[in-house]
Amino acid sequence: MQARDIPNLISVLRMLMTFPVLWALLAERYGIALGLFALAGFSDGLDGFLAKHYGWQSRLGGLLDPLADKMLLVSSYFALGWLGLIPYWLVAIVLFRDLLIVAGATAYHFRVSRLDAEPSLMSKVNTCVQILLVLLVILNQWLVALPPWILDSLIWAVFATTVSSGVGYVWVWSHRAADQDLKSGPR
Repeated sequence: MQARDIPNLISVLRMLMTFPVLWALLAERYGIALGLFALAGFSDGLDGFLAKHYGWQSRLGGLLDPLADKMLLVSSYFALGWLGLIPYWLVAIVLFRDLLIVAGATAYHFRVSRLDAEPSLMSKVNTCVQILLVLLVILNQWLVALPPWILDSLIWAVFATTVSSGVGYVWVWSHRAADQDLKSGPR
């Protein structure tokens, strides 16, 4: 292992942290869940900082980092939905968007051209709002009762940014595929 592999190792460890976070949520051990979720968030920032600061970016890291984030977020949404702390329809929309993106990226990569994905601004906003909702729902269960309007507002913000970013990805990548198809001409 070389120093440049550290960000990828951190991403893999974050993937593995998904299981204890999921256990803690389902066991309703919210203090542990909050601590682990916060640690995972710190690790996400750390691997990004190391990769950018030292030039340790890699194609593998570009895949592992968002995969680790999605594993953690989707499993957290499943758990919170299962516990009735967030609506099932929101869990379904978050999952559908992620599946749509993965399916579209896979299709683009194998049918059109090599995919070098980068998150859109709306996707970054969506991820931040999704994380904030998880943190505040856990905090609401564990430490302090938040006014219901805060969580309700965040639920609708997650809905809006999830749909918006999903539509944005479909729009951009379907146009890129069409442009690529026009460049390659008839088959």
